[in-house]
Amino acid sequence: MNVSQFLKKLTVLSAVVTAALLTGTVAAAPLKIGVVPGIFADSVEVAAQEAKKQGLDVEVIEFTDWATPNVALDAGDIDLNYYQNSNYLANAVRDKGFKLVSVQPGILSYLGLYSLKHSSLADLPEGAKVAIASDAVNVGRGLRLLEHAGLIKLRPDTGLLGTPADIVANPKNLKFVEVEGPQLARATQDVDLAQGFPYFILASKAFDATKALSLTSYEDDSWAIQFVAHSDKAADPRIAQFLQVYKTSPAVRAAIDQFYQGEPKLYRLTWLKN
Repeated sequence: MNVSQFLKKLTVLSAVVTAALLTGTVAAAPLKIGVVPGIFADSVEVAAQEAKKQGLDVEVIEFTDWATPNVALDAGDIDLNYYQNSNYLANAVRDKGFKLVSVQPGILSYLGLYSLKHSSLADLPEGAKVAIASDAVNVGRGLRLLEHAGLIKLRPDTGLLGTPADIVANPKNLKFVEVEGPQLARATQDVDLAQGFPYFILASKAFDATKALSLTSYEDDSWAIQFVAHSDKAADPRIAQFLQVYKTSPAVRAAIDQFYQGEPKLYRLTWLKN
């Protein structure tokens, strides 16, 4: 190809690109959303299919831990994540300096207390072994559930980040074992009682998630799983479009209800007025 032919091809290419820009036919980058396995991934996948009908391309990226999705979001590798409550987010921002903000609450999946060895909390023996989450926010959340169930008493000034050191009364002399949140469903068989996240239990089919001995149905929306964005991208119109699809799609709502086996005691949708 001589110089004249190259310049002619370059001119044609420039014209095509210019026309595409003027007509809006250049494909926008896909909206990348980080999720964890279970209903958060599943419902976002359904919403992504619905969004595609409106011309919005969504790429769903699944993570298997609770640290990487925030690292990826802060670094700009993804545009949105959906796996954490606002209290967990606040702690991550405080500890890591992330510039992340919640843009919409989603599913509030209740936390439960489960046992495969005992049929009631009253049946727990002296010195029972209890598995609780290992991350700071969910340790405190689990301990408050144990207090609400009447098994322990915490210091009155215990904040969100309570630890076993804040326990001032433990009548059954419970012994605590800290386990990474996603592994609690598997650990339930090895202890007398375990803090359990229904969405992990349902996803793993480890046991019947509806058979909780106590649930956090008393919690406010700060414990709902949040759609989180980098503060610089929170106003991205693609995010607003996707969230509108997620909130209004009957297919998304049906997928969530099916996942929770139609059992309202396990969850609620924060964007719906009760």
